[in-house]
Amino acid sequence: MSNYNDDDIIEDDDISAFEDEPKQRAVITGADAGIESIAPDTPIYRLRLLYSHETFLAVYREDSLISNAMVIVPTRYGRDLAQVIGSVKGKLPPVSEIAWIVRTATPEDLEKSCKNHKLEKEAFDICKQKIENHKLEMKLVLVHYLLEEPKILFFFTAENRVDFRELVKDLVSVFKMRIELRQIGVRDEARVIGGLGVCGRCYCCHCVSDKLKPVSIKMAKDQKLSLNSVKISGPCGRLLCCLFYEYGFYSEQQRNLPQEGMRINYNSETWKVAEVNLVAGQIKLCTEDGRAMTFPASQFERVDNYWRIVKNKAD
Repeated sequence: MSNYNDDDIIEDDDISAFEDEPKQRAVITGADAGIESIAPDTPIYRLRLLYSHETFLAVYREDSLISNAMVIVPTRYGRDLAQVIGSVKGKLPPVSEIAWIVRTATPEDLEKSCKNHKLEKEAFDICKQKIENHKLEMKLVLVHYLLEEPKILFFFTAENRVDFRELVKDLVSVFKMRIELRQIGVRDEARVIGGLGVCGRCYCCHCVSDKLKPVSIKMAKDQKLSLNSVKISGPCGRLLCCLFYEYGFYSEQQRNLPQEGMRINYNSETWKVAEVNLVAGQIKLCTEDGRAMTFPASQFERVDNYWRIVKNKAD
């Protein structure tokens, strides 16, 4: 259980910059195409865009698809290649969250994708040099050739808005095709590039899933973490993804245990809940004269809205 120190605490207004920003959908969904409903027995798959590691749900009306199969889907930039992660079971999500697979990828599609990958490396170096020549305050993150359209996507990060009109003209003169520059957020950059987090594992947004509800400072407060931006933010500069993953556990445990400050009658004395350690499963009680005792959380039970300690209750 982390303790709060004056040097660690920062104001909510200051830490709000570490919270998530609204995110745009990666693909064109059934709702975009004017489709109102999907049959309940329609197979649903989770797909991943290889270049950005964005994941999404999709349906395919032809034969069933296997994991790691490659398919063509309509994205907001144009038709592109995606990988099938696996099938999804459970309640059918709304049409606004489901994309429609156009077809499975052919050997020619895969061969073209490999060639594009080599071209992307060359285009990255060229664009990076052009950015330096134009002295623009922007960081190039990713270059992607669309599979079915003569278009190159350049993704970059920047602290402020960038006037890249002259850069686009310069790039068009080199590549002789449509050029599109897109500014992305720092969490998107982390998802695309990947890396190791403070836990020693690969970034959640890169290897697990990019589908997270917004992570807020309230989640850190409810987990009683030190509100030090260095300790609760990831390499991307945003709040740690794991704050969201663990938030459900903390919320559930807090509902099933007495809160700090509550008073409990034990051995004919009134004790105050001084600390609730949800991870260790222990609760510390103290009296006004300074005596303290620690009990396993399993010994506490609520009866008629009052908490009591069951001495012989098994852990």
